[in-house]
Amino acid sequence: MQKRFAIINGDDFGFSCGVNQAIIKAHEEGVLTSTSLMVTADAAKEAVSLARTHPNLSVGLHLVLVCGRSALPPEQIPHLVDEQGNFSNSSLMAGLRYQFVRETREELRQEIRSQLEKFRSTGLPLSHVDGHLHMHMHPVILRILVDLAAEFDIKAIRLPSEELGLNLRLEFSNLLTKLVWSGVFGRLRRYGENLLKSQDINFTDRVYGLLQTGCVTEKYLLNLIPQIRSDVVEIYCHPAIAINGEPLNGPPTSGEAELAALLSSQVREVLASNNFELTNYSLLPKDTC
Repeated sequence: MQKRFAIINGDDFGFSCGVNQAIIKAHEEGVLTSTSLMVTADAAKEAVSLARTHPNLSVGLHLVLVCGRSALPPEQIPHLVDEQGNFSNSSLMAGLRYQFVRETREELRQEIRSQLEKFRSTGLPLSHVDGHLHMHMHPVILRILVDLAAEFDIKAIRLPSEELGLNLRLEFSNLLTKLVWSGVFGRLRRYGENLLKSQDINFTDRVYGLLQTGCVTEKYLLNLIPQIRSDVVEIYCHPAIAINGEPLNGPPTSGEAELAALLSSQVREVLASNNFELTNYSLLPKDTC
């Protein structure tokens, strides 16, 4: 029987104490195998400490180039951030600037290098790289990551890819957004596949979560998993525990719903009954991707 592998990833590690708590709980008690660290976020130091005491939790870099703070001071990257070191909150505007404003190119390289160096300084093994709002898929940014792959031992990069028709059969909502995202990220995926293959960098057959952002619930996973046809997949989500005074990294109550899905014994059972072995990017056999 063909071996099947599923990476279950929690994004935004380090965003807040509530996110950190949820990711650790989902790893200890649920199906979560992997997470992605925001090295410049408010609770990043706590996240690193937690990761060190959970060696089986695979940790990648959640590259932040939109909706967050930079690693470098603003005066070094004035075309990327404001005077407080904040990136644009618009992924569209940021993407256009990165594509068409020539001055951003070298600044992006410096900032990406700085975030990779900040991750390396934690001493944690780098499992993979992905990005906040998937900005790492931008061709300019992805090429920089590939250029830096050998230096920083980047062995895997997330390339979002899921079937629009399957998602709509499971949940026919936000149709326009899903159509746009499917079209845009479909093209970016094809570009990324060719680039990563040429440099022998790993990626999974499918990545689920983009079209279901904020709604990766138990019901969704129980319906999705039996219909997955690929043998090497990542499912990512944003588990969180709401704590008074902390910002949310998704719609209200969505973090708790996604945490509950990861803790579900039924989700664990349906993964097993569909022959999925829980794993992470670091443990994937090279010939599976």
